[in-house]
Amino acid sequence: MKKLLNDFKEFAVGGNLIEIAVGLVMALAFGALINVFVAALIMPIVAGIFGQPDFSSLWKLGVGEATMEFGTFVTALIQFLSIAFAVYFFVVRPYKAYTDRQAAAEEEAAGPSEIDLLTDIRDALAR
Repeated sequence: MKKLLNDFKEFAVGGNLIEIAVGLVMALAFGALINVFVAALIMPIVAGIFGQPDFSSLWKLGVGEATMEFGTFVTALIQFLSIAFAVYFFVVRPYKAYTDRQAAAEEEAAGPSEIDLLTDIRDALAR
C-alpha cells in the first residue's frame, strides 16, 4: 500500500504532469485566441462575401418534426478550416522554419561527420 501511495505521489507531483498541465493551459489560451481571430477577422470577411456572418439560417430541411440544418454544418466547416489555416500559417510554418534553422546551426557547429573524418584518414593513408 505504501509503494502504491509513493508511486501515486511521484506521478502527481512529477515533472511530466506539470509539463502536461502547463501545455494544456497554454493550448486552451491559444485556442481562445484563435477562436477570437476567426470570429473577429475571418467570419466578417465571410459576411462581406456572402451577406451574412454565418449560414445557420440557410439550407434547412424539414423531415417530419425534425429539422436538418446544413447551414450550421457549413458554418462550422468554414470556422474549422479558418482555424486550421490560422494554426498552420501562424504556428506550424514559423515553428518548422525555426527548427530547420536550429538543425542547420547544430549541423554546422558539429563539424565534419565520422564518415568525412574516416574518408580523410583513408585518403591520407593512401598518399
